[in-house]
Amino acid sequence: MKPRIGYIGLGLMGGSLARHLLSAGFPLTVHDLDPAKVDAIVKAGGKTVSSPDQIAAQVDVIIMSLPDSQVVSQAVNDSLKLFDTGRKGLILLDTSTADPVISTELAARLRQNGIEMLDSTISGTSTMCAAKESIFMVGGKKEIFEQCEPLFAAMSKGWIYMGDNGTGAAIKLVVNLVLALTRMALAEGLTLAKKAGLDPLQTLEVLKKSAAYSKSMDQKGLRMVNRQFVPPEGPLAMHYKDVQLMLAVGARLNCPLPLLSLNAQALASEMSKGRGDWDTSDIISFYDELANI
Repeated sequence: MKPRIGYIGLGLMGGSLARHLLSAGFPLTVHDLDPAKVDAIVKAGGKTVSSPDQIAAQVDVIIMSLPDSQVVSQAVNDSLKLFDTGRKGLILLDTSTADPVISTELAARLRQNGIEMLDSTISGTSTMCAAKESIFMVGGKKEIFEQCEPLFAAMSKGWIYMGDNGTGAAIKLVVNLVLALTRMALAEGLTLAKKAGLDPLQTLEVLKKSAAYSKSMDQKGLRMVNRQFVPPEGPLAMHYKDVQLMLAVGARLNCPLPLLSLNAQALASEMSKGRGDWDTSDIISFYDELANI
């Protein structure tokens, strides 16, 4: 019998992952602050509850797709009330971009109450999640990871065990750091190309075939060339929040991150112009204004 799943957070990624679980035949109970998102999953075959604190008693695994560690902690304590109503043997998968320290501490507290948690972070855009092209990077007890592999298989194209709790959260920050700088490098290159009189679209095609290729060119290149920032695939404001977390973790570890610090200033510039709900490809707008394009 397939484990019963509770899903909290049905946003751009969570909604797609919940549908993948339904398609794979997993019994699904969902909750989101937006009733329309819940209704959509219920119409697709899921269930809902009148209050989120009823979910733990009805499921074997709870998956959370929430913005950050603070929201996750609040949901665990106040909405799901896992320290009050949770039950031994329950498994919690946190897919948020989390602070590794907070994630590790929460996992330890839950373990004392008989609940195992995996920081089950995701590499991939919302479009990739919808197409099952994302991967999971997971920290926690290995036996719990192995127990959850059928869930990862239903939601993604791959899953990697990183180690103890906190390692899944840490690798997500590393991956997102590299992605942030790759997007910024692409924007800078396209800016130089335009100032040099090169055709932006042809430049992008050359870059894709060159040694400089990165997946960011596939995901964000055309958006940059066409200045197509809405609707967003990934909002700039959410990425800015993640960059601030990366810098905070770097400061905590005395790890210099000079390139990321510059990226954070560019993002802050865009945020100050009210572009937080634009796509992350909007980083090229920072260069447009610097270069008077």
